[in-house]
Amino acid sequence: MSAAGESGRAQQMRARAADLEQAAERAMDPQERQRLKGKARELKEQSEHAGGTGKRDTDPM
Repeated sequence: MSAAGESGRAQQMRARAADLEQAAERAMDPQERQRLKGKARELKEQSEHAGGTGKRDTDPM
């Protein structure tokens, strides 16, 4: 996959994670809230590994 494709995929994953976090905030059931938050966290981690911005050191030196 190209770098642009990986970046786009990571961006989509982050957007989906944000959607899941919002759904978790609206969830009335505590178990559903936890499930959604867990899925959002997994997607964020996957997006970091898929070429998205993450906790990488970006110091140019």
